[in-house]
Amino acid sequence: MNSHIVGVYARLVVSEGAAAIDFYRAALGATEVARYTNPAGKIVHAELDVAGTTIALKDEGDGDLAPATLGGTPVIIALQVDDADAVAGAMLAAGATVIYPVADQPHGERGGRLADPFGHQWMISQQIEDLTAAEVQRRVDGMAGG
Repeated sequence: MNSHIVGVYARLVVSEGAAAIDFYRAALGATEVARYTNPAGKIVHAELDVAGTTIALKDEGDGDLAPATLGGTPVIIALQVDDADAVAGAMLAAGATVIYPVADQPHGERGGRLADPFGHQWMISQQIEDLTAAEVQRRVDGMAGG
């Protein structure tokens, strides 16, 4: 039972916290809610609001490693959007790179995956069809190698 959990948010470790905040503002329309720095000026905790959801971040250090130091990331952050092409365009204009281009997907969404300049991966998804779970599975089964 999880009755004691009152919220969940992602906390990203980045190589350049201030630059990451600037990127998330430009690419995702994020609003900075809080920023705390140590005496050396490194961000130890910052909170951003992205469409009513909190995303926190901190500079690499104190045993916390950014994706570039780790050689990648096992985490994909999913964004549900109303215009996948526009969001991907804004992210690309702000410095993101394409992992998978935005395209119509068999599960009833239009989406793709991008990497931000700090190594975090973002899956962009826009619902374009209402499908049952059985229909999605049928489509996936019909894919080559599916």
